Amino acid sequence: MERTLIIFKPDAMNRMLVGRILTRFEEKGLRIVGLKLQQSSRAQVEQHYAVHKQRPFYASLVEFMTAGPVILAVLEGPGAIAVVRNMLGATNGREAAPGTIRGDFGLDKRYNLVHASDGPETARFEIDLFFKPEELVSYARAPDRWIVSE
Repeated sequence: MERTLIIFKPDAMNRMLVGRILTRFEEKGLRIVGLKLQQSSRAQVEQHYAVHKQRPFYASLVEFMTAGPVILAVLEGPGAIAVVRNMLGATNGREAAPGTIRGDFGLDKRYNLVHASDGPETARFEIDLFFKPEELVSYARAPDRWIVSE
């Protein structure tokens, strides 16, 4: 099983899309193993997006991500990272395919609703940045055996 971090950004929160988007991940078969609401600190956001520090959009990204509360989630499932990124679609909602989350709900590159880890190492770093180990719960669901064959 693979884990990935997703962040429902302030635009998803303000547009009241969190429930609809989270439902898509659950319907796909991904399991929620961590979930919380927080107002992110500037220091935490800067650490999270440090890889973009030299890019021209960095300051506005930090400002945006600290402008309102976010919901953080850890999702688990086979190939969870690729599954989530495929479900999100292209970063720019105008270019994202219909049926993807950004294709259905987004019209902008900056306001793209959800952040998702881009690889296993990044996922581990991001999950550790936002969640303590005791905040993550491993469990089995009755329908899991009908979602994934071992």
